[in-house]
Amino acid sequence: MTDTPVSPGLRAPVFVALTDAGEALARRALAAVAPGADLASGVVRCGPGAAPAAETLRALFAAGRPVVGVMAAGILVRALAPMLGDKRAEPAVVALAEDGSAAVPLLGGHRGANALARRLGEALGGVAAVTTAGDVSLGVALDAPPQGWRLEAPADAKAAMAGLLAGRPARLSGEAEWLAPLAGRVAAEPAAEDAPVVLTVEGCAPLVYRRARLVLGVGCARYCAPEQMIGLVRKTLAENGFAAAEVAEVRSIDLKADEAAIRALGEDLGVPVRFHSAAELEALTPRLANPSEVVFAEVGCHGVAEASALAGAGEASVLAFEKEKSADATVAGAVIAGAAAPSRARGRLSVVGIGPGAADWRTPEASRLVAAAEEVVGYNLYIDLLGPLAAGKPRADFALGEEEARCRHALERAGEGRDVALVCSGDAGIYAMGALVMELLDRPAERGGVSDAARRVEVVMAPGISALQAASARAGALIGHDFCAVSLSDLLTPREDVLKRLRAAAAGDFVTALYNPVSRRRRDLLDACREIMLEHRPAETPVLLAHSLGRPEERLELRTLATLKTDEVDMLTVVMIGASRSRAFRTGDAGAGAQGWRIYTPRGYAKRIDAAPKSTEEVS
Repeated sequence: MTDTPVSPGLRAPVFVALTDAGEALARRALAAVAPGADLASGVVRCGPGAAPAAETLRALFAAGRPVVGVMAAGILVRALAPMLGDKRAEPAVVALAEDGSAAVPLLGGHRGANALARRLGEALGGVAAVTTAGDVSLGVALDAPPQGWRLEAPADAKAAMAGLLAGRPARLSGEAEWLAPLAGRVAAEPAAEDAPVVLTVEGCAPLVYRRARLVLGVGCARYCAPEQMIGLVRKTLAENGFAAAEVAEVRSIDLKADEAAIRALGEDLGVPVRFHSAAELEALTPRLANPSEVVFAEVGCHGVAEASALAGAGEASVLAFEKEKSADATVAGAVIAGAAAPSRARGRLSVVGIGPGAADWRTPEASRLVAAAEEVVGYNLYIDLLGPLAAGKPRADFALGEEEARCRHALERAGEGRDVALVCSGDAGIYAMGALVMELLDRPAERGGVSDAARRVEVVMAPGISALQAASARAGALIGHDFCAVSLSDLLTPREDVLKRLRAAAAGDFVTALYNPVSRRRRDLLDACREIMLEHRPAETPVLLAHSLGRPEERLELRTLATLKTDEVDMLTVVMIGASRSRAFRTGDAGAGAQGWRIYTPRGYAKRIDAAPKSTEEVS
């Protein structure tokens, strides 16, 4: 799914509404400011009977999505206040009155919020209540040049803006239409056609604006050091009279999509990195200055750096500088002259653990990755638990038992350049899809692995709260001392291996969390586990049955090894068997823990507590 731009460089916003009237306005507004945007994912309903507004707003904000809240500005302020940190990186946030009468940019005024508010005002017949000083008094935001321009030192813009507002003398060399509102405040100076535009305000560092006109093509040996790549590029740019701010994009061959050096270069320059296939680059061989048979034999095209630069700069482009190289890296550059050839970003697979189900137990990282994903893959129940975060996104639902197909699909889709979220319950690395993803990446293609393109994707493992953590916390602190987890499923693990691990856990006196304790057909292993545990710990050892954790039907029950019955356990139950020293005590609050029972495993502090001197009052 591709976002429809509201204006150049701005992603389509997500509208969050609290009422029927607000939702109707949001749909009309989205269609006006982002024609063609998907209404299902572009408008989210929150409030009673729907997703919590604060959680939804924070998740969208963390994912970098521009947000329009059809609600009071105060709701947005309170929800997002804990998230604020770097105004240069945060997305636009606009408060829109439910009748469309006012659009107020709250955050990211110079990152699209002011422009979005103006578009909303025009579309709805309302007022854009822009309050940033530069826009109101100067008519232009000095720290937010339009697409195609870059400011060398954005941090200097604030002082220059203040100087202009104070009436200090200023001069402007070079021409840029978007700076025309400053005409009455600055003295114009001529400059060469390819010179940067420089705004100099008395007493302030000059602001240097450059056209982002150069595409870099790069290549490197496997495991090239990032410092070497960055050093070569910086040196080559300087030697050829280019500033780093003139770089619009970095491109390379897709075989290098997973090279840390190329990723680091994009981050250092603050520009996107895109990739081409060998066949796409080979088609440009007649335009290369230094075609190489050695390179062709190695990667399937006669040049990587030069061809990548030309592909990104357009059909009419020529090399601004030919291939330069260091021991392990190469770079070439071309000035943009026409539309770039189609390319791909490096794909990303986020293997996301969403916890037991409750939104409050989902990590901000997990919410951010899901909100940013272009496609969501998983078991349908897990995706449904995400609510508005996944609403409207392309999704691939897989049934229980289709784990391999699920992981393979997610990897291959990411290999096509997409941002994919593979959703797991609990923690993705604990009895979930994390290990299977790694196994598919580890296997060669001829032995059931994934394609080379899939092997080069970025893989992010986002941890979540696992059932054993949630169960222990709900009941008290059952895993307050040494513990382990054993899955009783013998579908993929031989039954004898399961029994061997249970015996080891029992002999070691570990608190033991039992995952997959029963299935529709498998009921006897839980009984076998109970008998093994009774050989090593007392019959009164506490056992916690935690059903449907984090969901409305959640239920906690305290049993002992002697009273544990398989019929009380289902596939949504995690069974926690205490160690020999685990204890249970009842409080007066029947709504806490397991009907008032608290369960914990002491760590050994009793010796210190018992040995501590007693006060006079305690003795008397």
